[in-house]
Amino acid sequence: EGAGSGGGRGTGVGRGCRCRRCSSLFRVAHAGPAAAMMIHGFQSSHQDFSFGPWKLTASKTHIMKSADVEKLADELHMPSLPEMMFGDNVLRIQHGSGFGIEFNATDALRCVNNYQGMLKVACAEEWQESRTEGEHSKEVVKPYDWTYTTDYKGTLLGESLKLKVVPTTDHIDTEKLKAREQIKFFEEVLLFEDELHDHGVSSLSVKIVSIVNVFKINFFHFYHWSEIQD
Repeated sequence: EGAGSGGGRGTGVGRGCRCRRCSSLFRVAHAGPAAAMMIHGFQSSHQDFSFGPWKLTASKTHIMKSADVEKLADELHMPSLPEMMFGDNVLRIQHGSGFGIEFNATDALRCVNNYQGMLKVACAEEWQESRTEGEHSKEVVKPYDWTYTTDYKGTLLGESLKLKVVPTTDHIDTEKLKAREQIKFFEEVLLFEDELHDHGVSSLSVKIVSIVNVFKINFFHFYHWSEIQD
C-alpha cells in the first residue's frame, strides 16, 4: 500500500494508489534528485527576517519519511497521520528577550480530539452493507478524528518567562492593515494536508506578512468533505 491515512504507511509507492503523497513521491522518483526538494509546488527554504526586536523565521522542507511518520503516529496515539505531513515546517516569531510563538504540525495534531463524535461520509452505510460477511468491518478499531480538526492556536516559546495567555479588550487596527505599504517580508508555510480518503480535503497552513510598521499572521485550517451522515 502507498503511504497515507487510507491504510498502511509502507515505504513503497503503490502504482494503484492515487493519494497526493504517493503521486508526489512517484513524480520525484522519476524526476531525479533535484526534484526531491520540490514537493507540493515549492522549494525547500529557510528564511529569517528581523523586525525591530522580533525575529521572524520560516522553514519549509519535504514531507516526512514513512518511518518518521509511523513513529510520530505512535507517539500521538493516532492510527494515521495526514497524507502530506510537513513535520519540519515551522513559522516562528520570537522576541530578542526569548519569548515568542511558533506554528508546527506536530503540536497542531496534539490538539486533535480523537474521542469526539466521528463523522461518517454519505457512502459509509453502503460500504458497510457491501461487507456484511465480516462483522468486524463495522467496528472502528481505534477512534480518531480522520478530518484532523484541531483547535491549535500556536506554541508559546520561553517557558522560563512564565508566559500567560489572557483575554484582552484591545482590537486589531484594521485600518493600519489596509494601508498600501511595501511588503517587507511574506511567507506561507504548509503544515499538513490530507484528501480524506478522496472524500474531501483538510489542510493546515500559516501565513505571515510584514510591512513597514506591523506584521500580520493568518493561521488557516481549511477542510471540505463530502455529504456527512447524521
